[in-house]
Amino acid sequence: MADATTVDAITATWRLESARLVGALVRMTRDVELAEDLAQDALVAALESWPTSGVPANPAAWLMTTAKRRAVDTFRRADTLRRKTEELDHAAAEEVNAMPDLDAQLDHIEDDVLRLVFLCCHPALTPESRAALTLRLVGGLTTVEIARGFLVPDATMGQRISRAKRTLAEAGVQLELPTGTERTQRLDDVMAVVYLVFTEGYVATAGVEWTRPDLAMEAVRLARLLADLAPDEPEVHGLQALLELQASRLHARTDADGNAVLLDDQDRSRWDQLLIRRGVAALRRAEALAARGAPVSRYFLQAAIAHEHARAAAPEQTDWPRIAALYDVLREAAPGPVVEVNRAVAHGRAFGPAAGMAVLDAVPLDALGTSPLIPGVRGDLLSRAGAHAAAADQFDEAARRTRNEAERVVLQGRASRSRSAQ
Repeated sequence: MADATTVDAITATWRLESARLVGALVRMTRDVELAEDLAQDALVAALESWPTSGVPANPAAWLMTTAKRRAVDTFRRADTLRRKTEELDHAAAEEVNAMPDLDAQLDHIEDDVLRLVFLCCHPALTPESRAALTLRLVGGLTTVEIARGFLVPDATMGQRISRAKRTLAEAGVQLELPTGTERTQRLDDVMAVVYLVFTEGYVATAGVEWTRPDLAMEAVRLARLLADLAPDEPEVHGLQALLELQASRLHARTDADGNAVLLDDQDRSRWDQLLIRRGVAALRRAEALAARGAPVSRYFLQAAIAHEHARAAAPEQTDWPRIAALYDVLREAAPGPVVEVNRAVAHGRAFGPAAGMAVLDAVPLDALGTSPLIPGVRGDLLSRAGAHAAAADQFDEAARRTRNEAERVVLQGRASRSRSAQ
């Protein structure tokens, strides 16, 4: 049986490298489903081999080599060894162990993960399938985790992912970056999916972990690549800025015991200053493009809001009126119930709980389904207004709704403290 250290090494390697591994294998085999199967086979081989042979010096290269060997075996059984072996040999000659550098030409980026994201966002797929497939192939989430995030049965999500792979196969889609008009059309979809991957890493929809930093930082890396791919698009820089600024808080979102820590209670000295500087630089690039007439929207505005939080050395120094004003603009640019709920928070902090409640009361109770967000925010506003008994009830309701254990603990704690304050 593998010891805990080896298992941890295998898990960490898989989380860091699975997307690159699948991306490279798709490029070599031109088959999404086969590529994922080969990657999974390599993982199983690591679980069988590493406990006795030890963790290799280059775990990622070991997984890639093992997967390639399995690919050759697969093609041999299919009686297409010569043709496919030539393709694999050609692809292997182009492989490098380190992360590929960006090519000087914007239409050619040597990054298999980014190619994989564009592949997952192919227009042949529905928006739901694009997101699910990206979370599966790029994010490394299990079908069960993705199903929970989309509030559908596991079997339904499994069928959706399988159908998406089959659609790509039948369409003969290749692992190539689109160019010209096609790239522009698909860029919005890619940004939406990258943001979705980050959100899943920043606040896990289910499970015991409050955050998945590896997933969040992979989304940050993808956002940086997108910014290099489309340097004249302010929203791409806005997305990068937003993710960099929010990711700067990841270390402070949990305490030494792994418990969730809310924004007002975070030790801001633990915020990553390098990520903040990168985020501000990306925001400035977006602002410069906007000043020349380029349109901005949701990501730029959310990044501006995140910047206001990053500027505040302490919670009481936060410029909530400025944040409320930004949310008012965001409401016009990208209306939706999540924006309205966050706008209620901002107005409640800027102008008092009653102002926040007025915004929240305009949001239909079922606007977010069974999400804990609305009762959680209502509980916070009631608590700030001194209505502690009613606040406790709302926190209890939010705790019942969440599928994240860490969030449930936080909400139950807030309910308990509200009752004690009566």
